[in-house]
Amino acid sequence: MVTGLDRLTPPRRNAEEYRPVSSHLAIAPPVSVVIPAMNEAENLPYVFKTLPDWIHEVVLVDGDSTDDTVAVAERLWPGVTVVRQRGKGKGDALISGFAACTGDIIVMVDADGSADGQEIVSYVSALVSGADFAKGSRFANGGGTDDMTFVRRLGNRVLCAAVNAKFGARYTDLCYGYNAFWRHCLDAITLDCTGFEVETLMNVRVVKAGLKVQEIPSHEYGRIHGASNLSAVRDGLRVLRVIVREKGVPRSGRRWTGRPGAFGGVPAGRAPLGRAPLGGEAP
Repeated sequence: MVTGLDRLTPPRRNAEEYRPVSSHLAIAPPVSVVIPAMNEAENLPYVFKTLPDWIHEVVLVDGDSTDDTVAVAERLWPGVTVVRQRGKGKGDALISGFAACTGDIIVMVDADGSADGQEIVSYVSALVSGADFAKGSRFANGGGTDDMTFVRRLGNRVLCAAVNAKFGARYTDLCYGYNAFWRHCLDAITLDCTGFEVETLMNVRVVKAGLKVQEIPSHEYGRIHGASNLSAVRDGLRVLRVIVREKGVPRSGRRWTGRPGAFGGVPAGRAPLGRAPLGGEAP
């Protein structure tokens, strides 16, 4: 017999269904990490070394590498999902990687060794606490960068101000590739660009979709080996074109949470959080 109380009581979960994330947090949702890479064999050991062992899966998108990128990834992370990129550009690689993910939470990580995988816990914590999109920021309080020239810093600041003014966002950083989000966000935004400007496009469209965004302070380290394919002028112009072509958000459509670092509308259709403190019992 099912009583009214039974209907109001959420189902219990077994402790083994949860992944320990920190000393006081365990989660049920599986986490996928997407790493776009082209000729990054020398950097991957540094990248994989920092990834938490509770990650559900790693999806490596190989951009037709001529070195041992794929072999190194398979050795470092047995069971890694390798996607062979058919097109070109970071945006194309990420779109391919997202399509291959099976986790409820997706994390974007660069393959040059500039990101610290141990920060993933902060992104995931923000998501299971209510955010739809956890956006890394090098300029939020607690963040930093070792790999940004004066020209890139100035360009990022100008472009960020333009997005904030046009779309009613409150970003402190715009062109940064370390982000995480619930899989449902892909249903609310359309990714239709192939280059480095994909990060800006995502940042703009999550705001336009009314998704709840929380910035996560992040420290960007310098590339360890090799040279970046990023061009400050060329890619800066591509980012600017994205901003110009996107329609702004009416003031009446802007909704703020009031919490520092978080803004956006009502979260849309997120799956159950499945969160429980370690050592305790899930509700």
